[in-house]
Amino acid sequence: MNEWPEGRSNDNRGNRYGRGSASAQPEGARVMRQVRRGEPSAPPYGAPQQGGGGYAGVPQQPAYGNGYDDGSGYDNGYDNGYNTGQVYGGGPGGGGPGGTRERGPRPAPNWRKRIKWTAIVVLSVLIVTSVSTYFWADSKLHRDVDLSKVIDRPAAGEGTNYLIVGSDSRKGMSDEEKKKLHTGSAEGQRTDSMMILHVGDNGDTLISLPRDSDVEIPSYQGSTSGKVYQGTGRHTKLNAAYAEDGPTLLVRTVEFNTGLHIDHYVEIGFAGFADIVDAVGGVTIDIDKGFTDKYSGANFKAGKQTLNGEEALAFVRTRHAFAASDLQRTKNQQKFLAALAHQVATPSTVLNPFKLYPTLGAGLDSLTVDKDMSLWDLASMFFAMKGVNGGDGTSMNMPVSGSTGGNLVWDKAKVKTLVDELKNDQKVTVTSD
Repeated sequence: MNEWPEGRSNDNRGNRYGRGSASAQPEGARVMRQVRRGEPSAPPYGAPQQGGGGYAGVPQQPAYGNGYDDGSGYDNGYDNGYNTGQVYGGGPGGGGPGGTRERGPRPAPNWRKRIKWTAIVVLSVLIVTSVSTYFWADSKLHRDVDLSKVIDRPAAGEGTNYLIVGSDSRKGMSDEEKKKLHTGSAEGQRTDSMMILHVGDNGDTLISLPRDSDVEIPSYQGSTSGKVYQGTGRHTKLNAAYAEDGPTLLVRTVEFNTGLHIDHYVEIGFAGFADIVDAVGGVTIDIDKGFTDKYSGANFKAGKQTLNGEEALAFVRTRHAFAASDLQRTKNQQKFLAALAHQVATPSTVLNPFKLYPTLGAGLDSLTVDKDMSLWDLASMFFAMKGVNGGDGTSMNMPVSGSTGGNLVWDKAKVKTLVDELKNDQKVTVTSD
């Protein structure tokens, strides 16, 4: 019995590749049987099984496509993909086994969206950092001066007036620090420098008040006792008012002798001043002429140089080395403050948290201010000083007409004109010459 299906006898195979064929040609694609999904395969071998759908010895195969058998023995739905080289066919999914679609090119990044979210994150960080820094700095201010205890005050004028004081307080300093900074061990405290800073719309003005200025001590209310002490017409040096009853009497004395209302009080001691200079990494200054002073420890050569905290304190305290004594010292103080303000405001300090926060900490820890002083007021004062010393305002000494008993006498006419201009926030025309 011939086991080959009709039309497929062994004798009709011809020259075909494989199955013992000597032909070098491969079998054509049309004789490679395909099995179609869901349809019974054409009977390649043997007799049909009972129940249909297959032949003896050959189990029914699972369907692979959705084509149909056109009677020629080929699965058109599957063969379409095979004959085009797409081994896994072109079903609905396409692109891989099981209909997995091949990935297309990655979409271009949405830079506008990325920039937007980056800006939001950066802005949020800046806001949180700024708010945290504000409350941290505000908590470090020593608001110990109560200006409400100052009696018989002149009326406030236009603009804002700050009384800035550098005291020789040695509070909290060890014997070693006193020796290093050449401060001595005098009891109590006095003022080595005093300045009035006027901040207004028509230009800022910084006026140094010589410590040896001849002033009258007026009636005042004791800062501790609350008792009112009547004035007797007594004259003394300006810094003696501070030594007698501290900041409130100093403010009262300045207001009485000038007629100018003081809005805020700021004080810094020896150690605090040196700490600020060291925290900022030193201050570069150009010294016109070298000088030495055994009292302050100053020993400077002419030329540009960077001063550390100890050297800076000696520079601003020296007066015995100059013929003009205290008047020359006030000029040096203004010059150094200009250099210090410039150094603090440089990007290398402001943008470097490892330098900025120690500088802020050292400065705020060492400041004593009035109870109404805010950080905004303090910032306004700082930038006004920076501007004045940088040439954007007026910097001068209180006009002096002569001296009496070693005390410097103010020029009353010039002082009156100066105070009137400041009260009305006018451009200052008075000079200290």
